[in-house]
Amino acid sequence: MATDAMVRALTDKVFMALLSESQFVIGFRDQFEAMKTKLELMNGFLSCTDKLRREKDLQNFLPRLKNLIYEADDVLTDCLIRDEYQEEESCWSSLTHGLLFRYKTGKQLSTINSRIQKMGTVLEGFRRPERPINPGNYANPVIGYSSQDFDPSEIIGLVKDVEKIKAWIDSGDKVLNRVGIVGMGGLGKTTIAQMIFNDREVGTYFDRKIWLSASQNFSAERIMRVMLKELGEDSDGLDECNLLRKIYRKLANQSYLIVMDDVWNINIDWWNKLCPASERSFIIITSRNEDITRNMGVDISRVHRAKTLNKEESWSLFSKFAFSHRGRCPNEEFERIGREVLDKCGGLPLAIKTTAALLNQKIHSLAEWKKINDNFHELTTEGINRQVMASLQLSYDDLPSLLKQCLLCFSIYPEDFEISGEQIVHWWVGEGLIQGRGTKTAAELGFQYLSELVSRCLVEVVHRRGYDGRVYSCKMHDLVRDMTIKIAKDEAFCSFDQQGRQILREESRWLGFTGDNAPRSLENIPKLRTLITMSRDSIPLHSKLELLSSLRVLDFSDMKLNSDEVEYLWKWICSLKRLASLNLSGVAVVKGVPSSIQNLRNLQILVLRKCNNLAKIGSSITNLRKLIVLDLRSCPLNYLPRGLEKLVHLQELSGFRAVSNTQSCPLRALLELKNLRVLQININGETEISEEDRDILSQLEKLQVLAIDAENCNENSVSEMVDRLSPPPELEELYLRRYHHPTMPKWMNVKKLSNLQYLCLEDAYIIDFDTKSESYSSASKWNLEGLCLKLLPNLVLDWEILTKDMPLLCYTEISNCFNLKNFPCLSDKPWIWRKTLD
Repeated sequence: MATDAMVRALTDKVFMALLSESQFVIGFRDQFEAMKTKLELMNGFLSCTDKLRREKDLQNFLPRLKNLIYEADDVLTDCLIRDEYQEEESCWSSLTHGLLFRYKTGKQLSTINSRIQKMGTVLEGFRRPERPINPGNYANPVIGYSSQDFDPSEIIGLVKDVEKIKAWIDSGDKVLNRVGIVGMGGLGKTTIAQMIFNDREVGTYFDRKIWLSASQNFSAERIMRVMLKELGEDSDGLDECNLLRKIYRKLANQSYLIVMDDVWNINIDWWNKLCPASERSFIIITSRNEDITRNMGVDISRVHRAKTLNKEESWSLFSKFAFSHRGRCPNEEFERIGREVLDKCGGLPLAIKTTAALLNQKIHSLAEWKKINDNFHELTTEGINRQVMASLQLSYDDLPSLLKQCLLCFSIYPEDFEISGEQIVHWWVGEGLIQGRGTKTAAELGFQYLSELVSRCLVEVVHRRGYDGRVYSCKMHDLVRDMTIKIAKDEAFCSFDQQGRQILREESRWLGFTGDNAPRSLENIPKLRTLITMSRDSIPLHSKLELLSSLRVLDFSDMKLNSDEVEYLWKWICSLKRLASLNLSGVAVVKGVPSSIQNLRNLQILVLRKCNNLAKIGSSITNLRKLIVLDLRSCPLNYLPRGLEKLVHLQELSGFRAVSNTQSCPLRALLELKNLRVLQININGETEISEEDRDILSQLEKLQVLAIDAENCNENSVSEMVDRLSPPPELEELYLRRYHHPTMPKWMNVKKLSNLQYLCLEDAYIIDFDTKSESYSSASKWNLEGLCLKLLPNLVLDWEILTKDMPLLCYTEISNCFNLKNFPCLSDKPWIWRKTLD
């Protein structure tokens, strides 16, 4: 249950507040300590999800528990906000408001703790008594392969998959080869493995073949006992250590094929000791989680990612099940409806077969086919197409509780909608689902969690960065979306109609809408925490928006507004004192930021990127002390105001301009931003970077990403100022754009940037790419893994020399580099080069 993540997140937040000795939290130390203890106990109950009865009473209980958690979070947030800004109040105001605040907060905390106690008692009543486990009972254990597991006549669209893996087997030159087959539930991973296992030609390669079904009830001891049984050996009386030895001896000096099907987790130490390195032996691992196969020793070049079927393959499979008695489609109208149903199955073989079988029972009624087509979403989520949902539910159930709630956020996006990776990560951070941990920021963890959802085949990548795989945009398979809709609805995060479209309820916490389904009013959802628009069309703003006092995330990016609406919008936004994430990027009518923005005392993320008329930002923005992200890229700002150094928690700053102006924030102010990880800076003829500023960036020890935009300025002073921006040696990514100088900056060398992993040079007048430092050994090599060279028509470069200087290079993007020598492809076209893995 995702509720588990909410309780844990609030527990961590209370703990960190107590640890930081926030004055307004310490003032209620006993109450918060009691809350933390009660929440930890409750979390213990919730984490035992396998021991909870899935009863209607429990489903009715969870929304009430969520409401209570949200109320407690609001009180804690208010305390932290007041603590951050208390010195700004006058003595009299602080005294009067302070006493009233303490009275109201104390009363609220007392009531909340009492309710948590009662709910904990109720929750404990849902626990099932634990049943004793009989260690000798191996009923329904992992089993060997059975030829009855699939019907070869039903196989459609998997021949190329099988041939690809057979080619790997045929060319296997290692002592022990491993192959991974990964994909979402219902794609046919097991069927591909069975076809290979059953193939007569493949069978001639091996002395032994063993099929093992791991599934979620995985047990190392059970696996080993079944292996010995398949090998014709007795396992009675043997402990795990002796089982390992016996299997190892039995397989030694033999070539073997082992299929480990449906692996959900693995103990690497045990796994690495299981199979001897016999010549030309193969292990095939199927899993819904690519990371599992990699952990089991599968090289990335030997991971086969199962795909959905194309339209014609889908129709062939559909026809076998829907028209099995007739052998063909009765008429064109049945085919039209059938193909519409197929579009909703999204090429998923399991969904196609089960839906076609359902339609086959109603082959004499076109009206019934139409009814199933019109109500496809309802049939899927309400359980008539139960097998598909059950398969996908297994993947959801296997997620850690935090990732469950992160996944449910995808439910509000429309079908086939391309979702920004940054948007979803900022949502998670603003909602409080993710907090920084150790050396990782909350945003870094967010992208890591997004990658894990991709690895588990629950989210599909649309665009990603080549060298490290960071997800730029993604989407969700329609049936996985149906599953998230059902669960999000059951857990009362949001509501949907029978067609899967979001509708408003008083208890709704998340809302995403396009121009087509924009709500007429928002006044009846006072508990809303996230509001996201997904359309560039004009959306009317309604009155009484001030009632959304619990809002944490607001994303109106690219929204069309007129000047009157934007004035009202800012007035409303600046009343949202609990707002944590605000995105107004691309909103053209935003010309300025009102001074009242300083009222957003909980704001952590502010994105105003590509606001093409935003020319000035006042000093009030420097009062947003909780800001961790400030993104002002591609805004026509002349400068940023003085006082930016007060934003000591800032981790990402984009759109910085150092200008010689009494109102402008000087470059040296960045020295106070000790937590800065990402910096994007613009330099032009009006920029002022003196000799005294030369070492400022090099002192930002946590800076990982630096982007410099020279704005096509041809003045020599600009290149001189870029030379003064010597970055810290810990820098990992560097972007240099519109730099008009024939040679690279002086600090662009191996000695200065020994940890650099990614370099992007774009739209620049650079001729010489000699990045060797005279004071550094000519034998020194770059540690670059990724390289991007775009729109560099004057660059003279030899690819062979470049790759020798960058031996770790594994990914390169090239375009419009006309003087590139020895390049393995035409350089007048965009091209991607990836290093071939051995």
